[in-house]
Amino acid sequence: MAAPLMLMRRSCRQVTLLAAASRYWSSIPVAPPSLQSRLLLFLSQRFHDIETILSWSSWFKNRGLRQKNFFYGYTQQNYGDNIAAAYCILSLKGGFRFAGQSEWFRSDRRGKFNWDFMNHRDTSIEEVDVSNTLINYTGLENLVKQRGLRTLSVSGCAEVDDWFLSRLHIFQDTLEELDISNCPRISVGGLAALQKLRGLRRLNVSSLPKLQNPGLVAILLEEMLPHCHVTAVGYDHSLIYSQTQTDG
Repeated sequence: MAAPLMLMRRSCRQVTLLAAASRYWSSIPVAPPSLQSRLLLFLSQRFHDIETILSWSSWFKNRGLRQKNFFYGYTQQNYGDNIAAAYCILSLKGGFRFAGQSEWFRSDRRGKFNWDFMNHRDTSIEEVDVSNTLINYTGLENLVKQRGLRTLSVSGCAEVDDWFLSRLHIFQDTLEELDISNCPRISVGGLAALQKLRGLRRLNVSSLPKLQNPGLVAILLEEMLPHCHVTAVGYDHSLIYSQTQTDG
């Protein structure tokens, strides 16, 4: 019993001392924080809020990007490669044309589209226009089985980069027209990967901000793709290079 009583008395003394110290310090007038301190506190609080907002904004953006470029494996398995590719393009608010057909299927501004494309399960896609969409390297995976693809436009696509271009070699036997203009993430390294597209006849590389010397790039493309008409406008020195070769 003695030990507990001793502990209780010691605790009571400590509480009494803390209460006395609190009354003493509270009786001393405290100067208000300086303007600099208040400003730093304000900025730190606001910076934290902004940082949180930016973090959430980035998360939602990446989430939307992942959803737009989702691999439609279930659709591919149950409806075939052509329907899966068509649905991917329309989900991105793009457009396409089936081989042997004159009609284009496109999404409107609200992402609505005609479901009649489901009637062309056995018809491959020949032309694709996903300009100004969020398509990226992952989303391209939905199109790799379209081995009859002749034209592809990704103009103005912010997520199209060098990795995307390196994947286009799967269309080397059929792709004839490619528009990659106004894509801010494409560099010279990505353009070099286009050398495998030997069937290419038209290439638009206009207004690529990462190209520091478009003149040399045009010469490089001309040498790599001698049968291709290369358009490179929108630079300090607008250039259009065209070279054709005849057999013999």
